[in-house]
Amino acid sequence: MALEPSADSVASPTFAAKSVYLLAVVFLATGLAVGYLLTGIPAAATSSASSAATTTSGAAAMGGHPVTMADMKHMADMQAAPLLDKLKSDPNNVALLTQVASMYHISHQFSDAAVYYGRAAQADPKNVPVRTKYAISLYRSGDVDGALAQLNQALSDDPRDANCLFNLGMIRLQGKGDAHGALAAWQLLLKTNPQLSPDRKAAVQELVAHVLQSTASQPAAKGAANHAGND
Repeated sequence: MALEPSADSVASPTFAAKSVYLLAVVFLATGLAVGYLLTGIPAAATSSASSAATTTSGAAAMGGHPVTMADMKHMADMQAAPLLDKLKSDPNNVALLTQVASMYHISHQFSDAAVYYGRAAQADPKNVPVRTKYAISLYRSGDVDGALAQLNQALSDDPRDANCLFNLGMIRLQGKGDAHGALAAWQLLLKTNPQLSPDRKAAVQELVAHVLQSTASQPAAKGAANHAGND
């Protein structure tokens, strides 16, 4: 059964800001962020996007101007063009759709990525990895509620999926300030995925510890603030 964020678990803006600061330290140490805990974006797409980025950087250096988002979109469009041509005759090809989506996601064209991940998820509704990537692109494009809905849909098909649970926790915390919802997702992840490698398991445990530490400090901080206001 998919986890649903509860209204009474939404933390204060102060907690959300503090949590993001603390988690930034963890991310620097572990390399984790909203993304993939076990597997990454397909190597082929990464290679293509890296080539695009390299080409863009070189062109920018020669032209004497910094790389812009428009430059990145242009290169992503160029890289995706051959695949988009193939999709004209095979519009529901999940492999092609996810490749195109990955190219746009890596190039930070998250709305475009969400379009193609969405089409892939529609073509293969039970594909949990694709739906998880769809959720990530939605979140990166600013659609927090849409991302959570997709993750909950994915978890209805596979309640133990590690990547899905990891991202559910991240988006609940970062997008909603929902510390308790994030903890529930990560604790379920650890409970149902004993196969996690030691470094990934330790990284999730560290996230849990940081959030627990932050939530424990909130009552004391609120009490101090109230006391100061009454002086």
